[in-house]
Amino acid sequence: MAPSSKAVVGLVFCCLVIDLLAFTIPLPLFPRIVEWYHIREATGSSDSNLLSWSLSSLHSLRSAVASHTLASPHLHVKKWDVVLLGGFLGSIFSFCQFMVSPWIGILSDQYGRRPVLLASMVGNLLSTVLWIQSTTFASFLLARLVGGLSEGNVQLSLAIISDVTTPLNRSKSLALVGLAFSLCFTFGPSIGAYFASLPLPSTPLLLSTTRELNIYAFPALIALGLLLVETGALWWLLPETKGWKVEEVAGGKKEEAEEQVVVVDEVERAKLLKRLGRLHGVFLFFFSGAEFTLTFLTYDLFGATNAQNGRLLSFIGVLSSLLQGGYTRRASSLPLLLAHRGILATSLGLLLLSALPIYPSSYLLYAGATCLAFTSASVVTGLNAFVGGLEGGKEGRGERMGRFRSRGQMGRAIGPLSACAIYWVLGPSACYASAGLALSAVAWSTRSLVEMEAKEKALLKKKIA
Repeated sequence: MAPSSKAVVGLVFCCLVIDLLAFTIPLPLFPRIVEWYHIREATGSSDSNLLSWSLSSLHSLRSAVASHTLASPHLHVKKWDVVLLGGFLGSIFSFCQFMVSPWIGILSDQYGRRPVLLASMVGNLLSTVLWIQSTTFASFLLARLVGGLSEGNVQLSLAIISDVTTPLNRSKSLALVGLAFSLCFTFGPSIGAYFASLPLPSTPLLLSTTRELNIYAFPALIALGLLLVETGALWWLLPETKGWKVEEVAGGKKEEAEEQVVVVDEVERAKLLKRLGRLHGVFLFFFSGAEFTLTFLTYDLFGATNAQNGRLLSFIGVLSSLLQGGYTRRASSLPLLLAHRGILATSLGLLLLSALPIYPSSYLLYAGATCLAFTSASVVTGLNAFVGGLEGGKEGRGERMGRFRSRGQMGRAIGPLSACAIYWVLGPSACYASAGLALSAVAWSTRSLVEMEAKEKALLKKKIA
């Protein structure tokens, strides 16, 4: 007997939470990981000098293009080379996602969601195994490459939920993806920071290996365990959803029917998708750069430990989860308006963070983090819900979601590196202030989309009445 749509949505949500927990575990560890590799290679305890060569080259380049930063006694420039290299690590993962997302969508339309998702899980497992054994910067870089090329879980989860839901309940169901992100940013970084502070347990399996392991092999092992559980659940419980027969619920409530946004003209629909894709990419270009450098900022200004960075990210996740469970689900009938408000909140949050180097205060830090929490609960959730709810078109749902996500991942690929480069040359204040002002302009440009959505809703209400 085939499972119900609700059961499939519940399974996908639970597996996505497990997957994103594994993904968020290393987030607060990046500054210390780079620092650990640097110390190893500087002392000759590593057989690779890629990191030392990279940091030396960055220092020489900054001496040529921004010598004023080296002479300033008020700036923590010794750590800025680590920040830029961290931005490269964040960018390379997302660039791989940009390359493969359309192909993952096309393959899922051709061969089905389930086999492509299981193949993606194999790549995730391999990436985590490489991380456990990475004692050189080059091997850690390889783990990030493998992970980026195989991570298709979020994109395929969006396609599966869209497959099994009706237009009446699709927006609320897709909002669960945003809730999964919020929950995992609540617990994942804290889990990573906690297990990073513990020694690796002396189990027979670990004692039997003669290889030296990564300093953070313990959190990596936790991530590996989570991915194994997820893979097993998907293998045993997930049905194929491509071509799923969705039964419309008769006699739906008027307020549920009003959640649909009807775009009749195919040419206009294609233009709208292209515009939303650009908006997705531009927004994530600025937001991901600030998001990625946040733990480096606290490391730079306050010398934050893994645990302190974990608490900061958990605060963002807790608040975002509360917003997802309340405000976001109630506002899901107007997803573009939801996204517009989130972009405004991002702009305000980044401008607050830009003042931190001048007024280093934990209150100011958490005020900016509060704005970013609202962003996490609104922008991408709103855009995904709107695009997932569009019907028709020549391309399959997997391909459409893949291309839309690919444009966002291109923003995520360039964003961290660009933000870290501005941070590296001009300092953190210029980095966050420029991103905040740019997002103000992006928010201004989305007003026409919000107006279009409101008009569509008004027309639909008249038809229903």
